[in-house]
Amino acid sequence: MKGIIFTEFLTMVEKKFNMDMVDEIIESENLSSGGAYTAVGTYDHKEMNMLVGKLSEKTGIPLPDLLQAFGEYLFTTLATSYPKFLQSANGLIDFLMSIENYIHIEVLKLYPDAELPKFQSVLLDENTLELYYQSERHYGDLAHGLILGAITYYQSGEIMSKEQLPDKRVKFTIRTNGK
Repeated sequence: MKGIIFTEFLTMVEKKFNMDMVDEIIESENLSSGGAYTAVGTYDHKEMNMLVGKLSEKTGIPLPDLLQAFGEYLFTTLATSYPKFLQSANGLIDFLMSIENYIHIEVLKLYPDAELPKFQSVLLDENTLELYYQSERHYGDLAHGLILGAITYYQSGEIMSKEQLPDKRVKFTIRTNGK
């Protein structure tokens, strides 16, 4: 997992809680990296699981809620850092449909060793999209937060449903209000 995910998670924890909480979750786990992350480094995703799990334990906030909140936070950060991805899309559905065939291709140019989740989109009608998320890391709640961040950014639509499928994919049905 790319280091930017770790650095942004720890920045979110510092902003939402405090630096002491960042230190506590890092120091309470036996992290092979020692908790020292760089944005361009690559780290074992299990360390993220440990950090989020420890934060959940210390705050009492359920793990899915933390991952979703982190996804929304991360979207805002990525939107600021990479505005061209958002500006090139013609609305929410266009943006979500571009994840696999445009955004991820561009990400791989920047980070060739990135292990990205897979997204498959099925346009049901001009305002309704089914978006299928698949990853061996099982961060469907993080993807949920990222989608919510996109909805907020485009000020358009809502997630009508989120369904965990038997094949370990997560299906999101997103409906826009035509924007």
